[in-house]
Parts: sequence; structure tokens; C-alpha cells
Amino acid sequence: MKKTILPVIFVIISFISFAQERSVLEDTLLLQPVEVTATRAADKAPLTKTNFTKKDIEKVNFGQDLPFVLNLTPSAVVNSDAGNGVGYTGIRIRGTDASRTNVTLNGIPYNDAESQGTYFVDLPDLSSSVNNIQIQRGVGTSTNGAGAFGASINISTNEVISKPYVELNNSYGSFNTWKNTVKAGSGLLNKHFTIDGRFSSINSDGFIDRASTDLKSFYISTAYLAKNASLRFNVISGKEKTYQAWYGIPESYLKTNRTYNAAGTEKTSDPYDNQTDNYRQTHYQLFYNQKINARVNYSVAGFLTRGKGYYEEYKGQASLNDYGLPDVINGTDTTTTTNLVRQLWLDNYFYGTIFSLNKKSDKTTLSFGGGAYRYNGSHYGIIPRADKGVPANYRYYKLSADKTDANVFAKVLHQFTTSLSYFTDLQVRHVKYDINGFRHNPSLNIQKQYTFFNPKIGLTYNKKNYQAYLSYSVGAKEPNRDDFEAGAAQIPQPEKLYDLETGFEKKGSKLSYGVTGYYMYYHNQLVLTGKINDIGAYTRTNTPKSYRLGLELQSKMILNKWLATDGNITFSTNKIKSFVEYIDDYDNGGQITNNYKNTNISFSPSVISSRIITITPFKNADINFVSKYVSRQYLDNTSKKERSLDAYFIEDIRLNYKWITRPFKEINFGMQLTNLFNRKYEPNGYTFSYQYGGSITTENYYFPMAGTNFMLLMNVKF
Repeated sequence: MKKTILPVIFVIISFISFAQERSVLEDTLLLQPVEVTATRAADKAPLTKTNFTKKDIEKVNFGQDLPFVLNLTPSAVVNSDAGNGVGYTGIRIRGTDASRTNVTLNGIPYNDAESQGTYFVDLPDLSSSVNNIQIQRGVGTSTNGAGAFGASINISTNEVISKPYVELNNSYGSFNTWKNTVKAGSGLLNKHFTIDGRFSSINSDGFIDRASTDLKSFYISTAYLAKNASLRFNVISGKEKTYQAWYGIPESYLKTNRTYNAAGTEKTSDPYDNQTDNYRQTHYQLFYNQKINARVNYSVAGFLTRGKGYYEEYKGQASLNDYGLPDVINGTDTTTTTNLVRQLWLDNYFYGTIFSLNKKSDKTTLSFGGGAYRYNGSHYGIIPRADKGVPANYRYYKLSADKTDANVFAKVLHQFTTSLSYFTDLQVRHVKYDINGFRHNPSLNIQKQYTFFNPKIGLTYNKKNYQAYLSYSVGAKEPNRDDFEAGAAQIPQPEKLYDLETGFEKKGSKLSYGVTGYYMYYHNQLVLTGKINDIGAYTRTNTPKSYRLGLELQSKMILNKWLATDGNITFSTNKIKSFVEYIDDYDNGGQITNNYKNTNISFSPSVISSRIITITPFKNADINFVSKYVSRQYLDNTSKKERSLDAYFIEDIRLNYKWITRPFKEINFGMQLTNLFNRKYEPNGYTFSYQYGGSITTENYYFPMAGTNFMLLMNVKF
């Protein structure tokens, strides 16, 4: 839900590859990505991390949303509203949802400032412009934006490609899914300038009924590279229109109608045809890097993220009074309800600056950085049409919300000996909310400030191809906007996480393996309990004590020139020590409470496993057999099996062939068969319960994934 801008009038497009093109660019010193990189974890930092290269991303980029590109990340579970990975999607890492996962784009905060979630659907086909992704599990290193409360994802697009290029990337598959992408780059012009661009279109009917998507995006980046300085300007924009599929399907439909969609069905006869979500978001990013001398450099960036959009709903026989309108009196007839279409709008600006200063000596690397940003959001509702009693384009509410966020951090990586290094990372973050009412509670005004201190310390031991580390980190996170709607007397406390991580890994040309152990202890974690707030809406409540204890195993083996295997498995225990459930009592009014001890944290499977077996039958061709296992997930925190998602094991096949032929640089062909054995599974859902007629009724809703489906790919590089 965001706003567009006219593309800057630049022509063709390019990226940066220092390692491969150094000889061509020997007069240009600063050929690293032009961005603020101090939020990334160095190789020797004692943090649990996974890096994805451009080649890794290209192999799995068939047009699905970014979470599905990262599906094989250790401890990751992905889901899709439409059931095929296109449109609204989500990813949880170690059970950590999107609102607790910090995401940065070239070091700039990407999380929504109010919900703190991430909506990759707003930047369709971003994967085609990405050159590197680093995922840190646990608290991780200090970063900009939302508090990392279990994971962080750092996305980089600012690559420099020295040679001119043109690419045509096209995919087609099940559910009439199309992806068409054009990429081009100027290469390095006059040893100083680059221009890169991408234009993408993705369309799909979706697996779920009417879960269609119409996605457009573009990326334009231009850079000036000098001997000791560099400047880059990015415009990254996306526009999405998706038919709503976020209601899930009732449990009773799972066996008989797995594609059912309740959206739009308030309209009699056929479902409403424009029950859609519409959003446009544009990111403007300006980076400047300066090398002062061989040991000192600094980076600074300014940004503006502009968003505007709405979701539209058909409401049957809606009360006029609910929209601030009087009843319609015509003689002796009084009309109190009407059929109407409403749009809920979000119009926002997010802007600010980030910076870092870095100094490197023989044994010590120092980094000082931070950022300051401001969010201005406007929420309003419009009724564009109704059967009667509503003025045309009637605006029935308008509310504003502002948020200020600032942080500074200092990091030290010191090499005690050739094998032993020490890491310290200290961050202070300040957050201020100014919320002027909510849709269901317009008179509630919130002014709230938080100051967090987030320290991290650790040791790393390196010898030859072996590395071991131990770290302890503290993370803190403020409530999101919806949490404040509970009322001034029910404002929840901020959450705090104490994270202990230890790991060992061995890297080799034929065999690599690693093991990570973690203990994540939460104080005042916010969870849904069924409790209702002052306006009758469900609200999150602080639970004093909860934890995650886990073991992550990874391995990669090249058995011979035609056979390799790569995989990971996570074993974990995820518990809330004390939990109170609230159930609506429609018989007597109020709510019933139930007390629980040592229950499982919702959406936190105890086992997650991924495996790829790669066969290379001949040069430039490979066949990947991919498997994914996720054990039982609970929909709430009661550990009741009847409120859970069944375990699932799915298998895919991916084929890739690279054909090198003139006049092209190369042509890549790919095919992906997903859910090869047509398993019926659901990675996401929700539940609620109530007492009526003397008994407890539980309603479960699920988000099914598609059965066997395919995608075909052809990428042409010039």
C-alpha cells in the first residue's frame, strides 16, 4: 500500500563485481558495494549467520517472493496466502515472525515502522536485483531499524558490474504464473560511471480461489566511482494488486475444498470482484563512501521511502451508524443498513539517514555507526460507493501516527593472537511514538518513549579451516502500533531477549560442516492469549518467561564431480513457562481463563530440516532433489493438538542447464517441480475459541499450499 514516482530518466543498467573485474578497474579504488555495510557481520564475528551469493539466488529465482528464495535457510519456515509463493508471503526463522525479524535493504531499514513486519510483495522481483543476502540468527550484530528479536536479514543490491550487459529473464508455470524481467547495465563508463536498471512484471491466478496477483516493479541505480570516494543513487519501486486471500479456510473445508476463499463473499450471488489489496512503494536511496586513508573510511546514506495504497472490501448490510452516518428516514420507512464498498488507506513517508565510520589496524577493526529516521503515517477510510445513505467518496475517519527512531553503536573486533579474536558491540536505541487515535478508538492518543541498551560480546577461535565461537547478546523491542490500541491503562511492556550462541564449523573443498547451539531467553514476550482490549479486539499480552533452546546442524559434501549434497537440520525446544488463555463466554458474558505451564510457543516446530542432492550429469547441467521437513506447529500457546498444523515433508526437483552459444553470452534453462508427490499441507493458520450453549467451540483456519505444480525458466544473457 504505497506510492509511485516517475522513474528517473536514465537509460541502461549495471552492477559491481570487484573480485572478478579488478584488472579492468585497477584505477578505481572503491569498488565495494556503495552502501553502509557496518551492520553486516564479518567472517570472524562470533555470530550465527548464513550468506547467499548472487549465484545462489539466481538458481532458485523462478518468480516467487523472497521468502521462498530463502526457504532452505537453517531453521526457516515459509508460507504463502495464495498457496504458490507469489503475492503475500511470510518467513519465520527459529519461530521468529516477520515483526521480530530485522530487515535492511543496503543497510537502510525496511521493516514497516508501525507493524514492524515486512511485506516483500511491495517490491516484486527484488531477488533479481540482489547480489548478496546475509541472514543472522539470534540477536545478531547491531543493525538499523526494528529490533532484531530472533533473526535479521541484510539485503544488498549495490553491486558494481564492470562490463555492459543485457538480460531477459522469463518464467511461466502453474496457475497461469508469468514472470518477465528485463535487466541491463552500462558497465563502467570512462572508468567512473555505472548505470543499472531492471523492469519486472509478475502475474498469477494463485492456487487459492481468486488469489490473483498483478505485480510491477523497477530498479534504477547509478553510481560514480573515484579513487577515494564513491556516490550511488537508487530508485527501487514496486506496485502490487492482489486479490485478498488472508482469511484462510475453515478446518471443515480442508478435505473437500482446499482452494476456498471467503474474501468478497459478503456480496450475494458472485463474490465481489475487486476485494483487493493495492499498494505502491518507492525507495529513494543516496549513498556516499569516502576513503580517508588506507585504514580509515566512512559511509553515509540518506533515504526516503514513500508508500501509499489501500485495501478494498465489500460490506453487506453495514450499519450506517458504524460509519458516523444517520439513519435514512423516508416517510414511515427508516433505513439503518446498506451495502457498501469501503477502502482503508495508508499514506506514509519514512525518511532519515544512516552512517558508519570504520578504522582498521593490523589487529583491530573499529566501527562506529547508527541512524536517525522519522515515520509519518496517515490512516483513513473512504466509502467510494454504497446503495443508499452515503455521500459519494465519503471519508469516515482520518488518523495520523508518527514514529521517531534513532540509534548509535560501536563495534570492536580485536585479534588477540593469530587464532583468537574478541568482539564487542554496544548499541543504544531510542524510539518515540505519537499516535493520534485508532480506527475503532479514535479518541485514544498515545505518546510513548523507549530507550534500549543492546550489548553483544563474543570470542572466535580460528585455525586453518576450523572456526569456533561463543557469544552473548541482548536485544530489546518496543510494542507495535496495534498493541497500543489495548488502551492507555493496558499498554504492554517492551520485550527483551537474552541470547547465548555457540558454534563450530569446518570449511573444506570437499567437506564442510557446522553445529550451532543456542539458548534464547525472553522476558515479557508479547503473545496472543485471546484476551480482548477496551474496544473488544484481541490484543497481545506480555508473558514473563519463555525460551528457545536449539541445535542447528549443517553439512555440505562434494562426493565426486557429478554428485554433491547440502543440508541442515534444527532440533529445538520452545517453551512458555506460564501462560493464561482467555476464551469468550457468550453464555454469561466476559471471558473464561485457563492457566497453562510449560507449553509450546506457537509456530515453533521442534524439528526443521532441508536437504539438496545435486547431480551433474554433464557440463553446465545439474539436477537438484530438494526436500523439506517441518514438524508439528501449534496455532496458539496451549499445546493442544486439535489446534495445530500437521507435520509435513515435501520434495521438489529443480533442473538447470546453461547453454553457451553465439551471439548470446549464455542462455539458462530451468524447470522446478514443487511438491512432487502432491502432499496436502498447511504451513500457516490461526485459531480462536469461545463458549456457547454450554460448550467450548474452537475454530481453526488454515492456509493450504498447492499440490504438484511447476515453473519453467529461460534467462538470456547478452
